[in-house]
Amino acid sequence: MIMNDRKLFADILGEKMMVDKLPEQGCTSKVYKIVTQDGIYIMKSATKEKYREWLKSEAEVLQTLSCDDSIPVPKYYGFIEEEDASHLLMSFEDGITLTAAIRNAGTIKEKQRLVRSFGQFINRLHKQEACLKSETDWLETQLARARVYAESGQADGSLTLLEQLERDQPKKVKQTIIHGDCTTDNVLVVDGKVRLFIDVAGMTLGDPRYDESLAIRKFRDKPELLASFYEGYTRYLVSDEEYRYFEKGLYEFF
Repeated sequence: MIMNDRKLFADILGEKMMVDKLPEQGCTSKVYKIVTQDGIYIMKSATKEKYREWLKSEAEVLQTLSCDDSIPVPKYYGFIEEEDASHLLMSFEDGITLTAAIRNAGTIKEKQRLVRSFGQFINRLHKQEACLKSETDWLETQLARARVYAESGQADGSLTLLEQLERDQPKKVKQTIIHGDCTTDNVLVVDGKVRLFIDVAGMTLGDPRYDESLAIRKFRDKPELLASFYEGYTRYLVSDEEYRYFEKGLYEFF
C-alpha cells in the first residue's frame, strides 16, 4: 500500500483504501491522506533520526491529549517504529491553514478577523490547564537540543548565535501550555475561524513568548494585522528584544 507496499496500520485501515500523497511538511516527513470505508486519515512517515524524534513526540502529545478534548488537535490512532522509518496515524481534519486563509481573503477586514481569531485561539491555549506535564525548564531544554543540532550540522543557526542565546537569556516567566511551533502554517481555519492545532510535536509546558513570537512573524510589519492579533491575544505583549531572541534566534535551530 504505502512505503514499499508494507501493510501499515492494517487493523485500523483495512484492505480497501484510496491513498493520496500530500506535500511534504517542511521536508521533515512524507504525508498521506488515506480514505477508507470507515473514515479519512492522515499518515505521516519520517526516516531521518531528528525527524523521527519529532514524529514520536507528536504521537506522544496526541495520545496524551486523547484524554482531554479541551485542546483541539487531530485524533490519535497509532504510532509504529520500524528499523528505517516511523509512522504516525491520525484523523484527517477539514479546514485550511491560516496562511492559506489569509492569502485567499478578499478584504483587509477579512484578514483582520482571521488574525484576531488566531490571537484568541492562542490566548485560550496559554490559559489552558491540560494533561501535559513537565518537570524541566523549557528554555534550558531547548538550548541543549539546539546545541546537539548545531554541533551535528542539523540546524540553520550557528554555534556563535547559540552561545549568544545561552548568555543573554530573557527574564523567566511562568510556563504555560504552548504549541511550540505556533506559525500560521500550523493551525487550521474552519468556517472563518482558527479552530485546530496541527503539527504538535513541540506542544508542552514552555515559554508562551515563543508561541507569540512565531505567531506574529508573518505580519509583524503590518500594523493593521498586528493590532488585530493583539485584540485577540490579550495576556502579554512581547517586546522587540524578546521577539528577536525567540523568532530571530532560538527558532533558527528548529
